[in-house]
Amino acid sequence: MAQPKGNKRERERQRVEKAAAKAARRSMRQAESDAPADATPVADQQEVLEQMAELHRRFEAEEIDFDDFAEQKAELTARLVVPDA
Repeated sequence: MAQPKGNKRERERQRVEKAAAKAARRSMRQAESDAPADATPVADQQEVLEQMAELHRRFEAEEIDFDDFAEQKAELTARLVVPDA
C-alpha cells in the first residue's frame, strides 16, 4: 500500500544528489571544452585569410592541381578560429 515517508525522503535525497553530480559533470565537460585542444598558437586570422586568398588565386591560375589545393585549404581552414555565436 502506502510507502513510509522515510522512503520518499530517501528517494528525494538521491534525486537531488544525482542532479548535483550531473551538474558537476556538465561543468567539468564545459571547462574542458573551453580549454584549447592543442598547444599550437592561434595564427593571425588576417594572415590565414590572406593565405587562403592566395591559394585560391593559384588554383584559379592552374598553378596547383586540385589535390594540392584541397590539402592546403584544409590546413588553412583548420587554423581559422570561428567565434561562438
